[in-house]
Amino acid sequence: MKTIEQHKSLKAYNTFAVECFCEHFISVNTTEELRAALLNEDFSERFILGGGSNLLLTKNLSGLCIHVNLKGIRVIEEDDDHAIIEASAGENWHDFVLWTLDQGYGGLENLALIPGNIGTAPIQNIGAYGVELKDSFVNCTTLETKTAIPHRFNLEEVVFGYRNSIFKTDLKGKHVITAVQFRLTKKDHVLKTGYGAIQEELGNNVSSPKNIAKAVIAIRQRKLPDPKKIGNSGSFFKNPVVTETHFQNLLLEYPEMPRYRISDSEVKIPAGWIIDRLGYKGIKRGAAGVHEHQALVLVNHGNASGIEILTLAKEIQEKVLVNFKISLEIEVNIY
Repeated sequence: MKTIEQHKSLKAYNTFAVECFCEHFISVNTTEELRAALLNEDFSERFILGGGSNLLLTKNLSGLCIHVNLKGIRVIEEDDDHAIIEASAGENWHDFVLWTLDQGYGGLENLALIPGNIGTAPIQNIGAYGVELKDSFVNCTTLETKTAIPHRFNLEEVVFGYRNSIFKTDLKGKHVITAVQFRLTKKDHVLKTGYGAIQEELGNNVSSPKNIAKAVIAIRQRKLPDPKKIGNSGSFFKNPVVTETHFQNLLLEYPEMPRYRISDSEVKIPAGWIIDRLGYKGIKRGAAGVHEHQALVLVNHGNASGIEILTLAKEIQEKVLVNFKISLEIEVNIY
C-alpha cells in the first residue's frame, strides 16, 4: 500500500484554488492501487478526486481522499474509417484532445481546452460549440466505490443528458471511472463550425479537425480565464432551458435576448447573458467574483473560500429567479 499523507492541502488539486484540507490523502497510479485504496478498511469515508476542475470545496474533508492519477492512451481497434481509443482516467482532457488530433483523428476538436481529466468528463457529459462527449463515447470502465468490483457501461447505460449522466444521478458517488473509450473518425470527418464564433474565427482557413480546434482554443482563451492564473471552474451555471411560452413572455421585456431552440416547445437561453444583463459581470464580493469577460464564470481573485464563492452564486440565483422567473442550476459539484 502506498503511503497515505495526513492533513493534506487540496489547494493545488482544485482549479478554484480554494484552500481546504483532507484528513488523509493518497494518489493512485494504477487500477490495483485504486482497488486497494477503496478496500482499505481503516477508512469509512472516501472522497474521489480527479482533475478538480468541476468542483467547489466548501469545507475540509474527513476520511480518505483518493486522487485518481491513472495514465495511458491506447488504440483498441481501428479500420479505414474509424478508431476506438481508450484513455485512462488521470489523463488531462485537453492533452488527450491534442493527441487525437496529432494522430489524425476527428470528433473531439470542438471540446479542446476544456479543463479537467478524462475520468470526470463523462460524469458531466462535457460539451462546447455544438458537441458533447456523448457524441463519440463508446463505453467506460469503473470500480464500485464500496466493493471495488469492476464494471463497464455502454452509451445507453450512462444515460447522458445536458451536463448530466447516471454518475450524477442514480449512481452518484457509487463508481470510480478508470478509463473511457471513444469512437473517432479517420476520414470524412463530420465538422461542426456553425456554433458560436467558430466560422468567424476560422476565416479563410480550410475546415479541418485541427483548424477547428485552433479556432476553439483561440475563442476560449479570449473569453475564459486560465485556472493557472486565476482560480475558476469554467462555466459555473447551466444554460437554462425554458418553455416556449416562458420565452415569449421574456421577449416582451428583453427583445434582444439570445436563444438556441431545442425543440418546438423548449428554448435554451445563455446563462452568461442573463447574469451580465443583471450587472454581475466583473463584480467582486471580497476575493470572490464574476469574471470580467464571461459572466458565466465565477472566479477566486485570491484567497476566497468556497463558502464565499457559493454565497455569491446563490445571490446570482436569487436575482435571476426574481427578474427572469428562471431557476438557474449550478453546474459544478459542491462539497
